[in-house]
Amino acid sequence: MSVSYTYPGVYIQELPSPVHTITGVATSIAAFVGYTPRGIDNRAQVIFSFADFERLYGGLGLNSEVSYAVQQFYQNAPGAQAYVVRVPMVGATAAKATVDDMTFSALSSGSWANGQLLIDVDVQNLDLAADSLAFNLTITDIPDNTTESFPNVTLDANAMNYVTNVINDPDNGSQLVNVSVAGTPAGAPAVTGIVGEAITTTAVNTAVGGGSAATTATQDFSFQLSTSSPAAVAPLPVTVKVIGNGTPIPQSMAGLAAQLQQAINAVLAVQMPGASVQCSVSQLGGGDQAIRVNALLPQQPDAVLSFAAPGAGGDASAALGLSAPTTANVAHYALGTGHTYAPGIAGGETASVAGANGTGLPQSAGLIGDPAQFTGIYALQKAGLFNLLSIPDATRAMASNPASLDTGLNPSAIYSAAIALCDQCRAFLLVDSPPDVTTVAGAIDWKSNVLGITDSNGAAFFPRLRLPDPLNSYNLRTFAPSGVVAGVYATIDANRGVWKAPAGTEATLKGVQGMTYQLSDSENGLLNPLGLNCFRTFPGYGRVLWGSRTLAGADALASQWKYVPVRRMALFLEESLYRGTQWVVFEPNDELLWAAIRLNVASFMQTYFLKDAFQGKTPDQSYFVKCDSETTTQTDIDNGIVNILVGFAPLQPAEFVVIQIEQLTGQAQS
Repeated sequence: MSVSYTYPGVYIQELPSPVHTITGVATSIAAFVGYTPRGIDNRAQVIFSFADFERLYGGLGLNSEVSYAVQQFYQNAPGAQAYVVRVPMVGATAAKATVDDMTFSALSSGSWANGQLLIDVDVQNLDLAADSLAFNLTITDIPDNTTESFPNVTLDANAMNYVTNVINDPDNGSQLVNVSVAGTPAGAPAVTGIVGEAITTTAVNTAVGGGSAATTATQDFSFQLSTSSPAAVAPLPVTVKVIGNGTPIPQSMAGLAAQLQQAINAVLAVQMPGASVQCSVSQLGGGDQAIRVNALLPQQPDAVLSFAAPGAGGDASAALGLSAPTTANVAHYALGTGHTYAPGIAGGETASVAGANGTGLPQSAGLIGDPAQFTGIYALQKAGLFNLLSIPDATRAMASNPASLDTGLNPSAIYSAAIALCDQCRAFLLVDSPPDVTTVAGAIDWKSNVLGITDSNGAAFFPRLRLPDPLNSYNLRTFAPSGVVAGVYATIDANRGVWKAPAGTEATLKGVQGMTYQLSDSENGLLNPLGLNCFRTFPGYGRVLWGSRTLAGADALASQWKYVPVRRMALFLEESLYRGTQWVVFEPNDELLWAAIRLNVASFMQTYFLKDAFQGKTPDQSYFVKCDSETTTQTDIDNGIVNILVGFAPLQPAEFVVIQIEQLTGQAQS
């Protein structure tokens, strides 16, 4: 900023700093793709624990390979970050409910949502004179006992709070359903539940007291509660205890609603376990108030309630305005019940369509997905940074024969698409050996002739692992190893750094109790030169990962990216420098910029030199940063290009440790 010097004195100027700190990115954020019991279809969601996975994806499932992989990941790397993409079953459909002109669809396909997702509508605290199409929307997830509230949405397509804009927003909208609107709605959807006639607490107290305000009464008053559809429930007698002494009891409509709710639930707890009601105050026109009742009956979330006189004794339903309600709608609009209501029965036409699980687990096409629609593995393109990719469903075994590959899968096609995605995202693919690869000869043939991938951004593992299955009395079950491996990688990264080979005696396999094949040293010696990483068992150390070569790690390929830590260190540096040099864009391309780049990149590299992440005793031996007129010519400048050359000397793992022993004979003393 220019300053005019007009008076004698001292002038202070703040100068911009050329320092733009580059921060190293995370190195072990895992991504898992496959079928889960529930969860949003084809959307990458971040989790930080297996408890998060249980909440979002339903926990372990016998037919969900990826659910076990996530559990094994957190067993080996507690607190790590991960993304999960749920791939639905083949032909799976979502539970739906059509409410007048709106259709709500579960974001998670399958039968799990049938009768488990509820939609509630009310008009509390809304100015309906200003917008007659406005309403409040509440969405309830029964299994998780969670709710989503969206107050003051509208069916007015020209309004900012149009219901589809609010509910379908990927960030702030519903994580349970989406909604579509057909045609031009004539009005807001009918309020769910029963809304009684206008009453006051004084009138109720006088009615149930049965006399003048001066009459002292201690009485029990009753009514009958039943359902008219979709299935009739025998009327339940409900007793409401009221003690009157000339003063309205309770003193407010909210208190009256709470007393009614307590009385009904006490009866339901005995006569219909699992059923409950929620009573609240509903605002009517002209400032009047009424009792609103919503019920949740087992297997009948969209039941239509009715209140009637008990046949003998005081009729509390009349006093509460419930025997002749203003509206009588379904208790909730429920997705997937299969029920259809005609106008006049449910207050508005509704149709609930059951969701279906489909014909089978996702096959190759579903796991790969469509890059244009961001489905399958390509859903990860919408996620943030991820470093490790696990697709245990790619080598899923047949349910009837754990030693055979699911016939609908083509692991090579899946891994070919996945490795291309990893190349694009600077991530690392963990490749599982198929369940029918159970011998050394089979492993050699699979790695050499079947897999067909020699990309440096991945690694393959053999044999498959045996772990206890919590869903089968903790009997041992064979699993793809990539979930365990991802956890081992994350732990080694956190404890030692990405430049340390994620293998050796530190790379213990927590939870693993066996392997499908026990390798000897000589057999390991056949597989290691092919670039196939093995699991071994050693006395004192237990079961460990005993290999750290990439898919390009076969000796015959002579690749510079032979070793996993070297390749992952390069990916780490690339991603960190890519993100940390964004400030360079649109800066004047001259020596001042080049000097600032050299300063910032060299500072970043020096940080990791001091952490012993590179070979060499001095910075000059360990790394270099070059950005000047030699890397960026005048032609580059004219084309808007600045070239930065960064080199590093990676730490090579000590894969072969040779100990030479010489026996000394006795020497004559002089």
